[in-house]
Amino acid sequence: MLLCLAVYKCAVSPLGDRLYISSYLQDKLLTLARDGTLLATYTDPALGWPHGLHVTPAGQVLVCGWQSNTVLQVGWEGESKLATLATQEDGVRRPRSVCYSSTTSSIIVGLWGDYIRVFRVE
Repeated sequence: MLLCLAVYKCAVSPLGDRLYISSYLQDKLLTLARDGTLLATYTDPALGWPHGLHVTPAGQVLVCGWQSNTVLQVGWEGESKLATLATQEDGVRRPRSVCYSSTTSSIIVGLWGDYIRVFRVE
C-alpha cells in the first residue's frame, strides 16, 4: 500500500493497463497494474527525487529527476533506464515537468523558476 505522501505525479500507459508514479520522498518510480498491484520499482542515482512524469502515445516513459537534474527514458515495464535524454550540461536544472510533443517532435521540460527547455528528438 502506498502512502498519500509517496505519490507526487502519475501517468497512465496508452492502453490504460499501467500506472506510473513518481515518488520523490521514496526516490522511486513505481509501476502499478490497473488493479493496484505493484509491478516494478525503479531506482537510480541518475534519478534523484523523481518529479515530472509523462507517457508518450507510443508508451515511452519520461521522468525527470529534480535533484539529479536529469530527464530519463525508462522502459515501459518500469524496470530499466533506456536513455538519459537531458542533463544539467544541457541546461536542465531542477526539472519539475516533462512532456513530449509529437507535433514538433520535441521534449518540453519545465524547470524550477518558470523556465522551459525544449529538446528536438528524432
